[in-house]
Amino acid sequence: MSFLFSSRSSKTFKPKKNIPEGSHQYELLKHAEATLGSGNLRQAVMLPEGEDLNEWIAVNTVDFFNQINMLYGTITEFCTEASCPVMSAGPRYEYHWADGTNIKKPIKCSAPKYIDYLMTWVQDQLDDETLFPSKIGVPFPINFMSVAKTILKRLFRVYAHIYHQHFDSVMQLQEEAHLNTSFKHFIFFVQEFNLIDRRELAPLQELIEKLGSKDR
Repeated sequence: MSFLFSSRSSKTFKPKKNIPEGSHQYELLKHAEATLGSGNLRQAVMLPEGEDLNEWIAVNTVDFFNQINMLYGTITEFCTEASCPVMSAGPRYEYHWADGTNIKKPIKCSAPKYIDYLMTWVQDQLDDETLFPSKIGVPFPINFMSVAKTILKRLFRVYAHIYHQHFDSVMQLQEEAHLNTSFKHFIFFVQEFNLIDRRELAPLQELIEKLGSKDR
């Protein structure tokens, strides 16, 4: 059963990825939440002293997945095969789906279908203990950083689609502050560790510059 459509009726998806309580990653997540509460997002994304970079990126990637999941969940009724027959971020950017294993050649599909593929794929990566080890002392694989970069690059596309195609709905739901804060946190994080190529960020470049300028 696909990840998105099985829970479509409940409006929001259930964040499937829980970081186990009592684990070091859970402590890191708590640290992240505490520093976020201070309101200084640039500071909140920095690697805490003495912590492992891979682990910090892993914890935050899981957190962004859960956030985007919930944000998209609030607007699924507006993002349909009819309203969004292609996965786009404005008229100049269109995304085709491929995951390299099940779908090798990029396919054109509707936004809800694309986001379903994307979220299911991300979830599979996060659930893979060899890629995202949750146990202390289990090392991260050599390719961890490249996998994390691909995940974040793809999650960015969901933000881009929401901003370009569904911002009116977000405003009607009075969710824009929540969306903006989440996106700003995401952007500061990927900028801090140089995780997404600047070209990939082009669909939301103006917004990114605006968010950044307020913090200088």
